[in-house]
Amino acid sequence: MIQPKPVSESRTLLTDLVFPPDTNHHHTIFGGKVMAYVDKIACIAAMRHCRKPVVTVSSDSFDFLAPIKTGEAIHLEAYVTWTHRTSMEVFVKVGAENLLTGEKRLTARAYLTFIALDENGKPTPVPPVIPETEEEKKQHAHAEERYALRQKRKLELEVN
Repeated sequence: MIQPKPVSESRTLLTDLVFPPDTNHHHTIFGGKVMAYVDKIACIAAMRHCRKPVVTVSSDSFDFLAPIKTGEAIHLEAYVTWTHRTSMEVFVKVGAENLLTGEKRLTARAYLTFIALDENGKPTPVPPVIPETEEEKKQHAHAEERYALRQKRKLELEVN
């Protein structure tokens, strides 16, 4: 059996400054740019957890809650919340910080699923995850429900 790993081993942080080329005509960061950041940081968290190459399988929830403006910092935090045999669910929080006032706010949240790959590009088992904080325990407690919804959605897509 693969040894379980604590969530803290996958936790990944990223902070960057939002410049004018990153933004739209509203002077807020492009949603696609945020999505690219989210996919990248989630990939790093998943690889830290399993120490294998991974591929993104789904983004079953991506909620934009508030815009991030030119000149603000974008801050992302990602960690593995739950694992199945070869898959990992990763939660990502996106925040903004006004660097002049210190005001911080949550701007987006997302759940992504990754599959670990072996040296032949085939799915390979991943370690179970051990939640540590209250937030992680809540995420973990509801993960099987999210997994079941993903499986249901996958079956519905195969039928159509």
